[in-house]
Amino acid sequence: MNKTRTSLSRSPRLRWTLLIITIALSVFALWEINNLSNQIRHSEKQKVQIWAQAITQKAQLISYSDEFFRQVASDEHRKMQMYTDILQSFNTSDNSPDLNFSLRYVNYIVDSSHTDIIITDKDGIITVPQELSGQPLEGSLLEEFSQNPPFHYDIWGMPMTLYYKESHIYSELRNVLNGLTQSFLNEITNNSVFVPVIITDTTLQHVITYGNLNENEFNTPKKLQAKLHTMERNNTPITISLSWAGKAFVFYESTPLLKALNWVPLLYVFILFSLILISYYLFRTARSMEQNRIWVGMAKETAHQLGTPISSLIAWTDYLEGKNFSKEYANEIHKDLARLETITHRFSKIGSQPELHEEKLCETIQNAINYLQSRTSKKITFQTNFPEEDILVPLNRYLFEWVIENLCKNAIDAMEGEGIFSIIVSDDAKHIYIDVSDTGKGIPQNIQKHIFESGFSTKQRGWGLGLSLAKRIINEYHRGKIFLKYSVVGQGTVFRIILNK
Repeated sequence: MNKTRTSLSRSPRLRWTLLIITIALSVFALWEINNLSNQIRHSEKQKVQIWAQAITQKAQLISYSDEFFRQVASDEHRKMQMYTDILQSFNTSDNSPDLNFSLRYVNYIVDSSHTDIIITDKDGIITVPQELSGQPLEGSLLEEFSQNPPFHYDIWGMPMTLYYKESHIYSELRNVLNGLTQSFLNEITNNSVFVPVIITDTTLQHVITYGNLNENEFNTPKKLQAKLHTMERNNTPITISLSWAGKAFVFYESTPLLKALNWVPLLYVFILFSLILISYYLFRTARSMEQNRIWVGMAKETAHQLGTPISSLIAWTDYLEGKNFSKEYANEIHKDLARLETITHRFSKIGSQPELHEEKLCETIQNAINYLQSRTSKKITFQTNFPEEDILVPLNRYLFEWVIENLCKNAIDAMEGEGIFSIIVSDDAKHIYIDVSDTGKGIPQNIQKHIFESGFSTKQRGWGLGLSLAKRIINEYHRGKIFLKYSVVGQGTVFRIILNK
């Protein structure tokens, strides 16, 4: 017996120890994973920062290159202006060596700049170059040479117009600039770190290009402004200069991996909390199962121990009935034997699913209180209020009578030998209500929520199993409910049982 008690006392300690170890290991594992997550987050953030710095530096390089090309274009325009000024000076020069020098200088300017020019008269007929002389300047040729503003001048009284287009060197440099800018945009939008990017003009209304984003996120002006506002709140936009679009802004946000990692700490807390809840639930379940095994074992052992003397008593009663004994005594012995058989049936049903049969509810309740009424103080009044027609309900008669008897015994103890015990049965379309009341001392408010817990009792010698077994019988076996409806100290208590029709 001592060995059994020792093992039972150690079992809860072992479970608590295992629970604490499990929680500690879970916290340690989640802490390590969180550290790893923070390292990945820091690494991702550094990649984005390095990417942003590289984009800024390349944007500055392209801006410098674009400024250089503008200076080249300005220089070319200045040369053409000088060319026309020299031609205009022919109006005041005679046929002298200075004039020959000017002509040679003009030809040098044109040749050194590698600029294609066309000179037309007042009617738009080409005079220079020689191979196009006599042709009108029109169509695609006019469009090609009209990219820059023409120069108008007079020479010896004749109005002339000079058209020019970009020099071969400038065109090649312009193609290099456009290719570099396009490569730069491609590098931004298709970056290797998968940063979501939107490039807009200065109005923030037109998207020049984007990358690593779903177009549905900004396909309307309202969505675009909301998206840009979110990006700007996370990172300061980068200003760049594009040769064909002017000033532009690069909006970007964190990578999907970095955004996902921001939720990892919350996820870890949720996992830890879930593990604690699951461990606690398993602990309570194991404890409840252990208590159930104790109850079932006790009930089976009680039924087994009662079986042998009951059989013997029945045999002796049959024997004594044939002797000269009062029949009244034999009837009382039969009642107690029937009572013992009922108790045996009740205990044998604990731990297994009992069979339910259609029983008359009011008759079953009356049978339960009749046995106790004859063995109770005459100062306790028993009252019943049943419907006119008895109600048929699926019951296990042995177990249901046990519930009523437990409630009745508790009420008798609470009234301390004097009071009123009553049972009222009512029903509606779906349910049957059984109210069991007494005029006893009542149950204090602070212990009302514990009265159905196994092992809890206000009696000095109580086991605390009566109401716990009553709840199991009603809730699990009969799919009903039993609860404390009302109790006031010094006034009495009302329990209610609800059964399904």
